Amino acid sequence: MYYILYALLYLVSLLPYFILYLLSDLIFFIMYYVIGYRKHVVMQNLDKAFPEKSKDEKRRIAIKFYINLADSMVEMIKLLSISKHSFSKRASINLERILPLVNKGKNIQFHCGHQFGWEYGNWIVAMNMPVAFIGIYMKLSNDIFNRIVYQLRSRSGTILVSTQEFKQKMHQLFSSQYSIGLAADQKPLEGSKAYWLNFFGTPTPFVVGPDKAAIKNNTAVVFVNLKKIKRGHYFFETEVYCENGSQCKEGEITVSYRDFLEKSIKEQPDNYLWSHRRWKYEYSDEYSSRWIDTTPPAIKYV
Repeated sequence: MYYILYALLYLVSLLPYFILYLLSDLIFFIMYYVIGYRKHVVMQNLDKAFPEKSKDEKRRIAIKFYINLADSMVEMIKLLSISKHSFSKRASINLERILPLVNKGKNIQFHCGHQFGWEYGNWIVAMNMPVAFIGIYMKLSNDIFNRIVYQLRSRSGTILVSTQEFKQKMHQLFSSQYSIGLAADQKPLEGSKAYWLNFFGTPTPFVVGPDKAAIKNNTAVVFVNLKKIKRGHYFFETEVYCENGSQCKEGEITVSYRDFLEKSIKEQPDNYLWSHRRWKYEYSDEYSSRWIDTTPPAIKYV
Protein backbone atom coordinates (compact mmCIF):
# COMPACT_ATOMS: atom_id res chain seq x y z
CA MET A 1 0.00 0.00 0.00
CA TYR A 2 2.90 2.37 0.78
CA TYR A 3 4.34 2.08 -2.72
CA ILE A 4 0.94 2.55 -4.37
CA LEU A 5 0.11 5.68 -2.36
CA TYR A 6 3.63 7.05 -2.75
CA ALA A 7 3.48 6.56 -6.51
CA LEU A 8 0.11 8.32 -6.72
CA LEU A 9 1.31 11.28 -4.66
CA TYR A 10 4.53 11.44 -6.65
CA LEU A 11 2.54 11.67 -9.89
CA VAL A 12 0.46 14.48 -8.37
CA SER A 13 3.67 16.25 -7.36
CA LEU A 14 4.77 16.35 -11.00
CA LEU A 15 1.85 18.62 -11.88
CA PRO A 16 2.75 22.29 -12.45
CA TYR A 17 2.02 24.68 -9.63
CA PHE A 18 -0.93 26.37 -11.33
CA ILE A 19 -2.77 23.05 -11.49
CA LEU A 20 -1.80 22.19 -7.92
CA TYR A 21 -3.28 25.49 -6.76
CA LEU A 22 -6.52 24.72 -8.59
CA LEU A 23 -6.55 21.54 -6.52
CA SER A 24 -5.81 23.65 -3.44
CA ASP A 25 -8.80 25.88 -4.24
CA LEU A 26 -11.02 22.81 -4.34
CA ILE A 27 -9.61 21.54 -1.03
CA PHE A 28 -10.24 24.96 0.54
CA PHE A 29 -13.85 25.02 -0.70
CA ILE A 30 -14.53 21.56 0.74
CA MET A 31 -12.83 22.25 4.08
CA TYR A 32 -14.41 25.63 4.69
CA TYR A 33 -17.79 25.59 2.97
CA VAL A 34 -18.73 21.89 2.83
CA ILE A 35 -17.43 20.09 5.92
CA GLY A 36 -16.41 23.09 8.02
CA TYR A 37 -13.20 21.37 9.14
CA ARG A 38 -12.54 22.38 12.77
CA LYS A 39 -14.17 25.74 12.06
CA HIS A 40 -15.42 26.08 15.63
CA VAL A 41 -11.86 25.59 16.94
CA VAL A 42 -10.47 28.16 14.50
CA MET A 43 -13.07 30.78 15.45
CA GLN A 44 -12.66 30.13 19.19
CA ASN A 45 -8.91 30.59 18.85
CA LEU A 46 -9.32 33.80 16.86
CA ASP A 47 -11.79 35.10 19.45
CA LYS A 48 -9.17 34.55 22.17
CA ALA A 49 -6.27 35.97 20.19
CA PHE A 50 -8.02 39.01 18.70
CA PRO A 51 -10.91 40.11 20.94
CA GLU A 52 -10.53 43.63 19.58
CA LYS A 53 -11.31 42.56 15.99
CA SER A 54 -14.83 42.49 14.58
CA LYS A 55 -16.60 39.30 13.60
CA ASP A 56 -16.11 40.10 9.91
CA GLU A 57 -12.39 40.71 10.39
CA LYS A 58 -11.95 37.37 12.12
CA ARG A 59 -14.00 35.63 9.43
CA ARG A 60 -11.69 37.06 6.74
CA ILE A 61 -8.66 35.84 8.70
CA ALA A 62 -10.27 32.40 8.95
CA ILE A 63 -10.92 32.22 5.20
CA LYS A 64 -7.32 33.17 4.40
CA PHE A 65 -6.17 30.62 7.00
CA TYR A 66 -8.04 27.82 5.24
CA ILE A 67 -6.57 28.91 1.89
CA ASN A 68 -3.08 28.75 3.43
CA LEU A 69 -3.84 25.37 4.99
CA ALA A 70 -4.92 23.96 1.61
CA ASP A 71 -1.88 25.49 -0.07
CA SER A 72 0.41 23.88 2.49
CA MET A 73 -1.03 20.46 1.63
CA VAL A 74 -0.28 20.66 -2.09
CA GLU A 75 3.07 22.37 -1.48
CA MET A 76 4.04 19.51 0.80
CA ILE A 77 3.20 16.97 -1.92
CA LYS A 78 5.27 18.99 -4.41
CA LEU A 79 8.35 18.40 -2.26
CA LEU A 80 8.32 14.74 -3.32
CA SER A 81 9.65 15.65 -6.75
CA ILE A 82 10.72 19.30 -6.86
CA SER A 83 14.36 19.90 -7.73
CA LYS A 84 16.50 21.79 -5.27
CA HIS A 85 17.19 24.38 -7.97
CA SER A 86 13.47 25.05 -8.47
CA PHE A 87 12.90 25.06 -4.72
CA SER A 88 15.63 27.68 -4.17
CA LYS A 89 13.60 30.11 -6.31
CA ARG A 90 10.65 29.80 -3.93
CA ALA A 91 12.27 30.04 -0.50
CA SER A 92 14.97 32.20 1.02
CA ILE A 93 16.47 32.78 4.45
CA ASN A 94 18.76 35.40 5.95
CA LEU A 95 21.77 33.73 7.57
CA GLU A 96 24.12 36.72 7.62
CA ARG A 97 24.37 36.80 11.43
CA ILE A 98 24.21 33.03 11.86
CA LEU A 99 27.03 31.81 9.60
CA PRO A 100 29.71 33.76 11.54
CA LEU A 101 28.52 31.96 14.69
CA VAL A 102 28.87 28.61 12.92
CA ASN A 103 32.39 29.59 11.87
CA LYS A 104 33.17 30.24 15.54
CA GLY A 105 32.18 26.66 16.31
CA LYS A 106 28.80 27.46 17.84
CA ASN A 107 25.89 25.04 17.69
CA ILE A 108 22.67 26.68 16.51
CA GLN A 109 19.17 26.15 17.89
CA PHE A 110 16.35 27.42 15.66
CA HIS A 111 13.04 28.19 17.39
CA CYS A 112 10.02 28.30 15.10
CA GLY A 113 6.25 28.17 15.51
CA HIS A 114 3.38 26.56 13.66
CA GLN A 115 3.34 29.08 10.86
CA PHE A 116 2.68 27.83 7.35
CA GLY A 117 5.79 27.13 5.36
CA TRP A 118 7.40 24.92 7.99
CA GLU A 119 8.09 22.15 5.44
CA TYR A 120 9.87 24.70 3.23
CA GLY A 121 11.67 25.95 6.33
CA ASN A 122 13.06 22.49 7.01
CA TRP A 123 14.44 22.34 3.46
CA ILE A 124 15.88 25.85 3.27
CA VAL A 125 17.81 25.53 6.54
CA ALA A 126 19.16 22.06 5.72
CA MET A 127 20.27 23.21 2.26
CA ASN A 128 22.08 26.34 3.48
CA MET A 129 23.63 25.44 6.82
CA PRO A 130 27.27 24.28 6.57
CA VAL A 131 26.78 21.92 9.52
CA ALA A 132 24.33 19.06 10.08
CA PHE A 133 20.71 20.12 10.53
CA ILE A 134 18.65 17.96 12.90
CA GLY A 135 14.89 17.91 12.75
CA ILE A 136 12.85 16.56 15.65
CA TYR A 137 9.49 15.18 14.58
CA MET A 138 6.48 13.43 16.05
CA LYS A 139 5.76 10.09 14.40
CA LEU A 140 2.36 9.85 12.74
CA SER A 141 0.04 7.10 13.93
CA ASN A 142 -0.41 5.88 10.35
CA ASP A 143 2.80 4.09 9.35
CA ILE A 144 2.27 4.63 5.61
CA PHE A 145 1.86 8.40 5.90
CA ASN A 146 4.71 8.52 8.40
CA ARG A 147 7.07 6.93 5.86
CA ILE A 148 5.97 9.33 3.13
CA VAL A 149 6.45 12.40 5.33
CA TYR A 150 9.83 11.09 6.45
CA GLN A 151 10.83 10.67 2.81
CA LEU A 152 9.95 14.18 1.71
CA ARG A 153 11.44 15.85 4.78
CA SER A 154 14.74 14.00 4.53
CA ARG A 155 15.22 14.78 0.81
CA SER A 156 16.81 18.09 1.80
CA GLY A 157 19.48 16.38 3.89
CA THR A 158 17.82 16.93 7.26
CA ILE A 159 18.74 14.34 9.89
CA LEU A 160 15.32 13.36 11.16
CA VAL A 161 14.92 12.00 14.68
CA SER A 162 11.59 11.11 16.24
CA THR A 163 10.72 12.33 19.71
CA GLN A 164 10.60 8.68 20.80
CA GLU A 165 14.21 8.10 19.68
CA PHE A 166 15.70 11.43 20.65
CA LYS A 167 16.98 10.58 24.14
CA GLN A 168 18.57 7.38 22.85
CA LYS A 169 20.36 9.13 19.97
CA MET A 170 21.10 12.58 21.42
CA HIS A 171 24.69 11.84 22.48
CA GLN A 172 25.53 10.63 18.99
CA LEU A 173 23.75 13.56 17.34
CA PHE A 174 25.48 16.16 19.51
CA SER A 175 28.97 14.62 19.25
CA SER A 176 29.90 17.06 16.47
CA GLN A 177 28.84 20.59 15.52
CA TYR A 178 25.16 20.81 14.66
CA SER A 179 22.11 22.96 14.11
CA ILE A 180 18.64 21.89 15.22
CA GLY A 181 15.09 22.99 14.52
CA LEU A 182 12.54 23.00 17.34
CA ALA A 183 8.83 23.83 17.37
CA ALA A 184 9.05 26.14 20.37
CA ASP A 185 5.28 26.64 20.55
CA GLN A 186 4.58 22.91 20.77
CA LYS A 187 1.75 21.99 23.11
CA PRO A 188 3.06 19.81 26.01
CA LEU A 189 1.40 16.55 26.97
CA GLU A 190 1.04 17.47 30.64
CA GLY A 191 0.34 20.89 32.09
CA SER A 192 2.28 20.06 35.26
CA LYS A 193 5.50 19.64 33.24
CA ALA A 194 5.07 22.76 31.12
CA TYR A 195 6.12 26.36 31.43
CA TRP A 196 3.02 28.53 31.86
CA LEU A 197 2.77 32.08 30.57
CA ASN A 198 0.29 34.42 28.90
CA PHE A 199 -0.07 33.94 25.14
CA PHE A 200 -2.39 36.43 23.46
CA GLY A 201 -3.84 37.26 26.86
CA THR A 202 -4.61 33.69 27.94
CA PRO A 203 -2.50 31.45 30.23
CA THR A 204 -0.89 28.87 27.96
CA PRO A 205 1.46 25.89 28.47
CA PHE A 206 4.72 25.77 26.47
CA VAL A 207 7.16 22.88 26.21
CA VAL A 208 10.27 23.27 28.34
CA GLY A 209 12.69 21.37 26.07
CA PRO A 210 13.90 24.20 23.81
CA ASP A 211 14.58 26.51 26.76
CA LYS A 212 16.41 23.91 28.84
CA ALA A 213 18.40 22.52 25.90
CA ALA A 214 19.76 25.96 25.00
CA ILE A 215 20.92 26.55 28.57
CA LYS A 216 22.35 23.06 29.07
CA ASN A 217 24.18 22.87 25.71
CA ASN A 218 25.10 26.57 25.54
CA THR A 219 23.75 26.88 22.00
CA ALA A 220 23.17 30.05 20.07
CA VAL A 221 19.41 30.63 19.95
CA VAL A 222 17.80 31.88 16.75
CA PHE A 223 14.12 32.82 16.41
CA VAL A 224 12.52 32.30 12.99
CA ASN A 225 9.51 34.09 11.52
CA LEU A 226 7.97 32.16 8.62
CA LYS A 227 6.63 34.72 6.16
CA LYS A 228 4.41 33.82 3.23
CA ILE A 229 5.22 36.24 0.40
CA LYS A 230 2.68 34.77 -2.03
CA ARG A 231 1.49 31.33 -3.06
CA GLY A 232 4.47 28.97 -3.03
CA HIS A 233 6.98 31.64 -1.99
CA TYR A 234 8.34 32.08 1.53
CA PHE A 235 10.93 34.13 3.34
CA PHE A 236 12.35 32.86 6.62
CA GLU A 237 13.35 35.82 8.74
CA THR A 238 15.85 34.98 11.46
CA GLU A 239 16.72 36.87 14.61
CA VAL A 240 19.66 35.86 16.80
CA TYR A 241 18.36 36.03 20.36
CA CYS A 242 21.57 35.02 22.14
CA GLU A 243 24.96 33.56 21.25
CA ASN A 244 25.39 31.68 24.53
CA GLY A 245 22.27 30.00 25.86
CA SER A 246 23.93 29.13 29.18
CA GLN A 247 23.90 32.81 30.09
CA CYS A 248 20.09 32.90 30.02
CA LYS A 249 17.91 32.37 33.06
CA GLU A 250 15.41 29.52 33.13
CA GLY A 251 12.26 30.52 31.25
CA GLU A 252 13.81 33.67 29.77
CA ILE A 253 14.13 32.24 26.25
CA THR A 254 10.55 30.94 26.29
CA VAL A 255 9.10 34.30 27.36
CA SER A 256 11.15 36.13 24.73
CA TYR A 257 10.11 33.66 22.06
CA ARG A 258 6.48 34.14 23.09
CA ASP A 259 6.88 37.87 22.43
CA PHE A 260 8.55 37.20 19.08
CA LEU A 261 5.86 34.73 18.01
CA GLU A 262 2.96 37.02 18.98
CA LYS A 263 4.52 39.83 16.94
CA SER A 264 5.03 37.50 13.97
CA ILE A 265 1.45 36.22 14.09
CA LYS A 266 0.03 39.74 14.29
CA GLU A 267 1.94 40.59 11.09
CA GLN A 268 0.30 37.68 9.23
CA PRO A 269 -2.56 36.38 11.40
CA ASP A 270 -3.83 34.02 8.68
CA ASN A 271 -0.49 32.21 8.49
CA TYR A 272 -0.69 30.48 11.89
CA LEU A 273 -2.16 27.02 12.53
CA TRP A 274 -5.39 28.09 14.22
CA SER A 275 -6.99 24.67 13.77
CA HIS A 276 -5.01 23.13 16.61
CA ARG A 277 -6.27 23.57 20.15
CA ARG A 278 -3.54 25.86 21.46
CA TRP A 279 -5.62 26.64 24.59
CA LYS A 280 -6.82 23.11 25.32
CA TYR A 281 -5.48 23.12 28.88
CA GLU A 282 -6.76 25.59 31.45
CA TYR A 283 -4.52 27.17 34.02
CA SER A 284 -5.10 26.47 37.69
CA ASP A 285 -3.30 27.29 40.94
CA GLU A 286 -1.63 23.88 40.95
CA TYR A 287 0.60 25.16 38.12
CA SER A 288 1.67 28.30 39.97
CA SER A 289 5.22 26.98 40.48
CA ARG A 290 5.49 26.59 36.68
CA TRP A 291 4.47 30.21 35.96
CA ILE A 292 7.42 32.00 34.30
CA ASP A 293 5.82 35.13 32.86
CA THR A 294 6.78 38.59 34.12
CA THR A 295 3.06 39.36 34.56
CA PRO A 296 0.43 37.34 36.47
CA PRO A 297 -2.09 35.05 34.75
CA ALA A 298 -4.35 37.20 32.58
CA ILE A 299 -7.43 35.11 33.37
CA LYS A 300 -8.44 33.53 36.66
CA TYR A 301 -9.85 30.06 36.15
CA VAL A 302 -12.17 28.47 38.71
